[in-house]
Amino acid sequence: MSKTMEPDLHEPAAGIPRPNSQKEWKHPSDHWMRGFILDNRASLGTLGVFIIMMAVFIIANPTVFTTWYLYRSVLTTLPVALFVVVPLVFVVTCGEIDLSFPATMGFASWVFALVVQAGYDPFLGIIAALITGMLLGFLVGSLVVYGGLSSLIATLGMNFLLRGLIQIINEGKSTALTSLADSWAYAIFSGQLLGIPVQIFWAIAFVVLSAMLYNRHRFGAQVRVVGDNPDSAQQMGIDVKRVRVKVFVFVGIGAAIAGTFSVMINFTWWPTAGDGYLLPVLASVFVGGTPTWGGIGTVVGGAIGAVTVSFIQTGVVAAGLSGFYVQFFNGLIIILSLLGHKWNQARYR
Repeated sequence: MSKTMEPDLHEPAAGIPRPNSQKEWKHPSDHWMRGFILDNRASLGTLGVFIIMMAVFIIANPTVFTTWYLYRSVLTTLPVALFVVVPLVFVVTCGEIDLSFPATMGFASWVFALVVQAGYDPFLGIIAALITGMLLGFLVGSLVVYGGLSSLIATLGMNFLLRGLIQIINEGKSTALTSLADSWAYAIFSGQLLGIPVQIFWAIAFVVLSAMLYNRHRFGAQVRVVGDNPDSAQQMGIDVKRVRVKVFVFVGIGAAIAGTFSVMINFTWWPTAGDGYLLPVLASVFVGGTPTWGGIGTVVGGAIGAVTVSFIQTGVVAAGLSGFYVQFFNGLIIILSLLGHKWNQARYR
């Protein structure tokens, strides 16, 4: 056989394309858009509920819902809820629940009010409130983790205990803090920028940092593993008890920030501060797509859930209905959202 008829082992056969010229085959599910939807379907589902709800409100009363004043009023108080909703996502993902955060909000904001009323700088009051929130969160976490108590019962008991302590000492009296209006702390944390409440920017930053902590940091991974299977987490070398205490401390920090912002918004501390946030905040967590059994959750979904719940009361009243319909629509949105998450998430049970 002549050399011209011998096959060249270094060249591909005729009609067969070179390997480098072939396009790598990918499954349709590997497309970046489909992957993004699958990874964030809980948050996107909550966003869909919010969009539909707002569309109904706009159709019901376009005059009110096309003015900036309504949205500015919501953005003024929404950050208070966001600062508590986001840490609660960590707690629920860890397989626990915390019902003591309303009293923690009231207690930490009370410490802030005492510092400011004594004539000290509000920044010092903020630090004192944060330390108070951390200590209360550690106390609650220790009762649950090291005391072996049910998180549902222990945190509910702490909520009553702290609230009762506040009422006993203050005898139902409020504290006016008019000097806050002239402080740098108010301008930085509760002023306005181009007509937009500054606190919403701080809340967005808090949500973004918490989402990174939940999805990109070792602590977030540990929280998910502990919530999914504590025994496996222990065998992997994770200090399960420490992780569980940390999530309660995080809730204490968020509650302290929320309480401080609520005082700066109103220039007044009330003994009932935080009382009205228990059910709306819990509803925001579950509407956002974080189930109750632990192991999975979504920080962004919780934030969208907080926005949804915040607009329900305003939207119902602005649509021309009386305030008696607010609780009805709260329950309706919660049930519809949970049904949507059940059909939307593979692990929703």
